[in-house]
Amino acid sequence: MKRIGILLSGRGSNFEAIADNVAAGKIQAEIAAVISNRADAPGLERARQRGLPALCLPSKGLEREAYDRQVVAVLKERQVDLVCLAGFMRLLSPYFIREFPNRILNIHPALLPAFLGLEAQHQAWEYGVKVSGCTVHFVDEHLDHGPIIVQTSVPVMNDDTPETLAARILKEEHRIYSEAINLVLNDCIRIEGRRVILK
Repeated sequence: MKRIGILLSGRGSNFEAIADNVAAGKIQAEIAAVISNRADAPGLERARQRGLPALCLPSKGLEREAYDRQVVAVLKERQVDLVCLAGFMRLLSPYFIREFPNRILNIHPALLPAFLGLEAQHQAWEYGVKVSGCTVHFVDEHLDHGPIIVQTSVPVMNDDTPETLAARILKEEHRIYSEAINLVLNDCIRIEGRRVILK
């Protein structure tokens, strides 16, 4: 059975959605490691409550690659096939990317390449777009940049606030992240340049 490693820095709601789908048999894999760079991340406690192997590797004061080497060592030790970022608030080093080529996924709460970085939902709302959404993509060395696997759109309502928009996008994040994980784990895609093609 394929093994997933999840990296998170906060509440871990996308992690929980993935864990729910693993438990329900909708993702044919097991969660082999849940790692956070913050000891106070609620997602870590939620992982422990589910009986999953969860650990904190504090990143404070460490150079990016030095930290990534620690994380990669744990992921390799746990024989992880696919790494899923679930609100992991760190940019991965080239070293990390090389160790898991086309095997690191991220979810971003906007329709990439629009609204990169933090608070993308607020950026979209402030810009006045009529449609926003979320994107699951492969991770490369650049911020919110790798080839796109799945996207879905969410309408922006006239009476939306950044918070109501974010909540509606989050619902879709929980759905499409698992969809993308299945596509990758089941070898249903190929990558041509920046394009991810369904086989």
